[in-house]
Amino acid sequence: MAILNKNRGDDDEEASDVAAGAPPADFEPNDPDVVKVHYNLVGWSFDQRAELSEALAEAGMPHAWDGEELLVPEDVEAATDALFERLESEIGPFPVSLDDEDQSTEFGLDEWPQADLDLLETSLVEAEIPHRWQGNTVIVAQDAEEVVDDLLDAIEAGEVASIDEEAEAPDGALHDLFKYADKLARDPIDGSARTGLFDLVPALSPKVPPFGITIGAWTRIVGAAESVIEVFHIDDYDPSDVIGAAQELRTMCRPYV
Repeated sequence: MAILNKNRGDDDEEASDVAAGAPPADFEPNDPDVVKVHYNLVGWSFDQRAELSEALAEAGMPHAWDGEELLVPEDVEAATDALFERLESEIGPFPVSLDDEDQSTEFGLDEWPQADLDLLETSLVEAEIPHRWQGNTVIVAQDAEEVVDDLLDAIEAGEVASIDEEAEAPDGALHDLFKYADKLARDPIDGSARTGLFDLVPALSPKVPPFGITIGAWTRIVGAAESVIEVFHIDDYDPSDVIGAAQELRTMCRPYV
């Protein structure tokens, strides 16, 4: 589960008017004697907020809203954390916000097309990198600077898959490729591994990688899998060639499984 950006306070000295969102009568969010836990939900989509509100209501959990912050009394903090964890598995991942006082690095992206900005936002959320936006400038946690810099380069080079719900790699494709390659590297006449590879590879597209793998890396992996199959198509192939090709495929897959 992503680490929630939250803090705890026993009063709100600035006395902001809290939009209660119909909290139960026993929770007074503006009461300075009530210890409250604040959950910063900056960056959450409308649908995610709606799902959260519905889940809180169904659970009868005391809560209130203050702008983009969710407030709950301290005695339901554990239950609220558990609710967030459940929702993340169902509708997540959720963005990890970056506070103004956190050490940060800015990347100005005024020349980027909207499609690339959307892809960057999705990638930052999936990678659980704390960030916030100011127009087309993304501000990220300073300790994630190098990772984000590499991600920007990959997006500009077209090596990160575009968001396309209709195009997905088969479930478990990477794990299966590694499994078949490992079996063939140990036993080049393993029939189940050979059949599995022959069934799987035609369903793979070099341009549609599993999440977390760049298009460039996935293209090389798919090419290595095709090379294993090509060996089997050679009349009187040498089993040692199968072992060599399978070892190459296994090596390429290993960092991702």
